[in-house]
Amino acid sequence: MYSLEQLVASAVQDFTVAQDDAAALENAKAKYLGKTGQITELMKGLGKLDPEARKAQGALINAAKQQIEAALTARREALADAQMQARLNAEAIDVSLPGRGRAGGGLHPVMRTWERVEAIFRSIGFEVADGPEIENDWTNFTALNSPENHPARSMQDTFYIDGNDSEGKPLLLRTHTSPMQVRYARSHTPPIKVIAPGRTYRVDSDATHSPMFHQVEGLWIAENISFADLKGVYLNFVKAFFETDDLQVRFRPSYFPFTEPSAEIDIAFGSGPLKGRWLEISGSGQVHPSVVRNFGLDPEKYIGFAFGSGLERLTMLRYGVNDLRLFYEGDLRFLKQFN
Repeated sequence: MYSLEQLVASAVQDFTVAQDDAAALENAKAKYLGKTGQITELMKGLGKLDPEARKAQGALINAAKQQIEAALTARREALADAQMQARLNAEAIDVSLPGRGRAGGGLHPVMRTWERVEAIFRSIGFEVADGPEIENDWTNFTALNSPENHPARSMQDTFYIDGNDSEGKPLLLRTHTSPMQVRYARSHTPPIKVIAPGRTYRVDSDATHSPMFHQVEGLWIAENISFADLKGVYLNFVKAFFETDDLQVRFRPSYFPFTEPSAEIDIAFGSGPLKGRWLEISGSGQVHPSVVRNFGLDPEKYIGFAFGSGLERLTMLRYGVNDLRLFYEGDLRFLKQFN
């Protein structure tokens, strides 16, 4: 039978022979430290010795075991270091090579439309207003002639938020950017000429609707603003936006609680794949006297028009996209087409 010194030397030799092979190293470990390993068998034999001899021999066996375990740990670390070095050598980077340039980013198509709409309306004297996406119930509905339990609210089912604002009014994600018309009008004196683009939210999702979407609302309030002004402004806008005079615009009677009379605005292109088809692009109308009053203005003195258009709808028509959901899937193959 080997002496303990020879046993330790034999284990170190076996561990060293296990070159770049974790399985061979584990087999060598089992030979000495496993359930039937040589060190284990020596420990089992201690029971046959008298107490004094058992104590002395046990100390020697434990010392040998610790040496073998230390050799095993050292060999494992050496193998791991060698594997890491081999991987580093294989994946070495030549830092002297020129870097690979990243392709330039670009604007999302809806953001391109947003900027284009702002530029067109600024060119005809409109201000641009921005406001909170978390609105209170009064500004989003009541001030716009949709009091609590009014059936018109069902057309704009939205996401409500627990809690109230500082004035005790319920909070929600705004369903349109019309609340900015209220906020802007209450802090400015007529004439008021403003658009309010931004994100809005409704419980709706299909090929032409999204729970989150973008709108641009327009408002012009003064002492003598008629429906004819609305027609002139919007006709000028769509011709500039689509860069063509070859289209028709019609105002179709409709209902909105915040305008009276109200109209849907449709366009028909004179050429291209949509030639001759009437497509709804906006809601509009003369601002309801009750809404003018909620602006803090006298409806007997001030009158005006308002409109609201979906930026996604305008983008879809401008670029020939047939499914709104494509804008939000993050597919770079789709988005790269616009940049």
